[in-house]
Amino acid sequence: MHDASDSDLLREFCLNGSESAFEKLVARHISIVYSAAHRQVRDVELFGVLSIGPKESPLKIGLVVDEPEGKPARLFVDANANGDLRDDPAAAWTSSSIKDEDGKEWTHYNGGADVLINYGKDKASLHLAMYRFDKRDPARAALKDALFYYSDYAREGEVTLGGQNFRVLLADHLATGDFHGKDDNQAARFGGRSWVDLCFDFNGDGHFDPDERFDVRKPFNIGGTTYEIAGLAASGATLKLEKSAKTVAERKARPAPEAIKKAISFKAKTTEGEDVDFPAGYKGKLVVLDFWATWCGPCVAELPHLTAAYEKFHPKGLEVLGISLDQADAEKELAAFTKKKMPWPQVYDGKFWQAEVAKLYHVDSIPRAFLVDGDSGDILATGESLRGLESEKTLEKTLGKKK
Repeated sequence: MHDASDSDLLREFCLNGSESAFEKLVARHISIVYSAAHRQVRDVELFGVLSIGPKESPLKIGLVVDEPEGKPARLFVDANANGDLRDDPAAAWTSSSIKDEDGKEWTHYNGGADVLINYGKDKASLHLAMYRFDKRDPARAALKDALFYYSDYAREGEVTLGGQNFRVLLADHLATGDFHGKDDNQAARFGGRSWVDLCFDFNGDGHFDPDERFDVRKPFNIGGTTYEIAGLAASGATLKLEKSAKTVAERKARPAPEAIKKAISFKAKTTEGEDVDFPAGYKGKLVVLDFWATWCGPCVAELPHLTAAYEKFHPKGLEVLGISLDQADAEKELAAFTKKKMPWPQVYDGKFWQAEVAKLYHVDSIPRAFLVDGDSGDILATGESLRGLESEKTLEKTLGKKK
């Protein structure tokens, strides 16, 4: 007797809902984790298992990407983790096309699914956003077997400090499903962070800005008092703020990017060595000032929308200026990425989150974009109005007014 192959087990799982076949696949590929290094099998393009939920008892969620030749791709997610793909809601999986500089068209997909996590007394439905590049794209050859995912969920509530009520949010940046975050031993491998933040809307602008976010495993100072988080549930449903015996410096919230009404002038050089004088050098134009990075999944997911808008409205006076927050020594990677996908200039200084233009605009979270009138310097739009399908509507309306 010989052990069944992955293909045999996957076929049994997909066609007959075999729980034993699914358990064997999970046991073999238990190490498949964040950002989805997936195993390729013969009959279905990609199969993988991701782990999400409380550290002590995470769920193992099966994922299948089916990409039949000449037909739309499909994403299957075992959202209830019962080993049966037939009783789960259909996962969203939408195609978008991008043309490279040679006119070749590549099809990328994005979508996602809700997964139901059992935290004992608590249950929560968490949305995982997912995307995949065209496996045929030679510029993405290294990613042909990869499906990427990131958290598109958070826990939201209110806390009272100093007699004031603040809207707060718990963000699980690594999509682990455990709001405890990485412990001290693990954090050393993750840049010293737990990667779960408690966010406060101190300035009441409806957003949680970078200076309003605090690591749940570290003390933080608000209004001159140092606090620590206690009683944090893995589900994020409950927590307490307690005064800490430690003292750390207070971090003042900076103005929200949305509060900036006029473009802040700057001069820079593009990656091609061209001079940029912003916004003075864009008279008669509308400019999308786009803050992004090649390592930023949500930024890449936004790219098809921005590219489509640029192709449609560039002849009507739209320009895009990219501000890359890529790290040092990323010139070659950035050049290869933008050459195929982004026919507009890029400013890059290799300073990561300390990029000079990003600091001018108080940008510490991406993607972030500003629509600027090149004549007046007015910021005409930012935030959600320049994301996804809304961006085209915003640009069409604004260009119509400028005529």
